[in-house]
Amino acid sequence: MLTFHSESTKLRRAKTELNEGLLMTPFECPERVDLVLERVRASGLGPVQAPTRFGLDPVLAVHDRDYVEFLASCWEEWKAAGMAGEAIPNIWPSRSMPGVRIPEHIEGRLGHYAQTGETSICANTFEAAEVSKDIALSALGHTLESGEPSFGLCRPPGHHASSNQFGGYCFFNNAAIAAEQALRHGHSRVAVLDIDFHHGNGTQEIFYARDDVIVVSLHGDPLHCFPYYLGHADETGSGRGEGFNVNYPMPPGTDYARWSAALDEGLARIRQVGAELLVVSLGVDTFEHDPISSFKLRSDDYPDVGRRLAALGLPTVFLLEGGYAVEEIGINVVNVLSGFDAALARVE
Repeated sequence: MLTFHSESTKLRRAKTELNEGLLMTPFECPERVDLVLERVRASGLGPVQAPTRFGLDPVLAVHDRDYVEFLASCWEEWKAAGMAGEAIPNIWPSRSMPGVRIPEHIEGRLGHYAQTGETSICANTFEAAEVSKDIALSALGHTLESGEPSFGLCRPPGHHASSNQFGGYCFFNNAAIAAEQALRHGHSRVAVLDIDFHHGNGTQEIFYARDDVIVVSLHGDPLHCFPYYLGHADETGSGRGEGFNVNYPMPPGTDYARWSAALDEGLARIRQVGAELLVVSLGVDTFEHDPISSFKLRSDDYPDVGRRLAALGLPTVFLLEGGYAVEEIGINVVNVLSGFDAALARVE
């Protein structure tokens, strides 16, 4: 399996995250890339290749232009305003205020475009997000051209980024950008399968009223887990998209038996709608020792995840989402990919 990677994804080196009332070093850090890349190379998964640059047109196909322009200028505006630290939002429009306008001051604009208060914008955030989506699009391009699976070692992750807001360490929605690009290259229906512990609220928002992309997500119950406000089972899409958003929220402590049963249901739904391509939002923060999650999957469960995904029989693109800087992140990611490859080899 070909892996796409760039050292430029590590340009974003945020120093601050608001967590449990404390400012601390973010869980989403450049070292995650090193841990995964080391395992990719040690396992002999396949070649590692640099991405092609794609510009912003694919981004603007799923994200609002004013939001993208905000991300491009935020850090320089923040510094120009005399702010001493990283750009962390601390004020949001109230739900009780009708007709709220977008402020001109960078502090107000930051709150307008932020979903959450934990994710800071620092130097090179926009540049890293650009490279991350290039990795996703390069992986997609390889799969479209060859039919072979691919892995995009994306950082920052993407699935919390909505059409016009960032949060949860996500700025551009890599999976959504890839899915939209696949449609523009001739596919009539694409599946995005999100197996990160946290609900892909941004991906859901982007495709909620559409039937050309089915979004299936397995995640922690939003009554108990970040990002909280979306991800319930009765959120099934709207208008043409009714039935094309499928959520499997599960309680803290969920083990592999329960989780894999939900996976099988989600894969059956993808088969049923006739998807032609699978984009996997590959989060391994379902791991039992992940520092900010509460599922109980073990390292030796992940090869079976790959085997189950391979049984779907679709051209498949894997894009890294969550899974934080514990030593096993590389083992767990590569176990999924190796399990997928091994299942394909048996079929061939």
